[in-house]
Amino acid sequence: MSPLLIISCIGLYFGGLLLIAYLTSKNSTAESYFSGNHTSPWYAVAFGMIGDSLSGVTYISVPGKVGGANFSYLQLVLGYFVGYFIISKVLLPIYYKMNLVSIYTYLETRFGRHTQKTGAFFFILSRILGASGRLYLAAGVIQFFVFDQIKSVHVPFWLSVSVILVLMLLYTYKGGIKTLVWTDTFQSLFLVLGVVVSIAIIIDKMDIGFGQAITNIASSDYSKTFFWDWHKSNFFVKEFIGGIFIAVAMTGLDQNMMQKNLSCKSLGEAQKNIFWFSIVMVIVNIFFLSLGVLLYQYYAHAAIDLPMNAETGKIITDKVFPNLALNHLGMFAGLIFIIGLTAATFSSADSVLTTLTTSTYFDMLEYDRNTALTDEQKSKRRTYIHIGFAVILWLVIIVFDILNQRAIIDTILMLAGYTYGPLLGLFAIGLFTKQQLSDRLVPVVCVVAPIITYILANYVVKTMTTYEIGNELILINAGITILGLMFVRKRIAIA
Repeated sequence: MSPLLIISCIGLYFGGLLLIAYLTSKNSTAESYFSGNHTSPWYAVAFGMIGDSLSGVTYISVPGKVGGANFSYLQLVLGYFVGYFIISKVLLPIYYKMNLVSIYTYLETRFGRHTQKTGAFFFILSRILGASGRLYLAAGVIQFFVFDQIKSVHVPFWLSVSVILVLMLLYTYKGGIKTLVWTDTFQSLFLVLGVVVSIAIIIDKMDIGFGQAITNIASSDYSKTFFWDWHKSNFFVKEFIGGIFIAVAMTGLDQNMMQKNLSCKSLGEAQKNIFWFSIVMVIVNIFFLSLGVLLYQYYAHAAIDLPMNAETGKIITDKVFPNLALNHLGMFAGLIFIIGLTAATFSSADSVLTTLTTSTYFDMLEYDRNTALTDEQKSKRRTYIHIGFAVILWLVIIVFDILNQRAIIDTILMLAGYTYGPLLGLFAIGLFTKQQLSDRLVPVVCVVAPIITYILANYVVKTMTTYEIGNELILINAGITILGLMFVRKRIAIA
């Protein structure tokens, strides 16, 4: 498949994004950037959140991992469903009642500014690491299968990443959330189409009907969903409960996921958005997992060798989908894969620039409270922050590339997950107790808790027992944070 053809399709795709940005950012103001003027249609927010939740890594990894993990990922997704219900009924009413732009303003109201800045810091750190890691991995696929195939012109990785981030800036810096609601809807559409069309192509190539494909998937060993060995990380209870708290923390306590929800017209519309989003998310993930089963079945059907690691002899699961789509299913399937990957990558990364800017602007630098600044000066500083985070993402991605070790990236993405434990602990104490905390000591506890959790998971449980910690890690992290925070209770009565 011609790399120039792929580049042309990606160019047309971004042309669509730029057109949407142009139409939605006319007469944009600070309010439209941060809150979309509270006019975002709930259905657009709901559908756009699909792309926000499913990164380019998910697009590649979930189908590939079916070969070793079967449908076990669905246990986690079912937990998400319950978590989204909690967000809808517990968190959103509070956010709307307080008329929040940054959700970490709640922490200031409840405990103080140091706590607010602590919450914002963990969000910023997590999103920089997470977004950079996901962009690095997805950009690596595009680099290998597209730019490295253009023999006549050498396109270095740093340049391709630069182009990607510049394109993101072009359609996000001005309109902010008002633009992202619609660009993410556009991108989610292509992400879902990428999965559905890929399934249709494989079914056609195998010369079976849709009904037969469903039968093949259901009867396959790969479709085993529920696992009951409590020692293992994929034990149903661990996955399900972990999914609940991951959804609450990584969606409900995450500025990146909540800012578009807070741009809806009312609480009722935001709750409607979350309800339908949770249903669609389960359906879309079933499609991802079903695609994974069909991928492995097609490899066997066409007698194609699975991509293997020469040193370990194990399947490279992250290459199962791209290898088949780009090398064996024909030009149309390859283009669909690239567009789907592009949509998944950018829909989960573009909003990060806006939400990192929002949290820095409101929580860390507090420009919204600075009465000495004019609206024009505030607008310029907002733009500088937005561009600054694009530069930071670029630098982190280049560092990843220099290190050139996938294991390091996996570790960083895993460590980013630790940052949500303190957020979960802080909000839990704030929402469900009347406890007051020593505001200045909160940052210390929230830094120490993830370190203790990491040591416990990797140097105690892992080395001394046969128990495998899975997605319940975030709950352990939050529990340790809560215990630590109980020791820094405000000592008004004693003083």
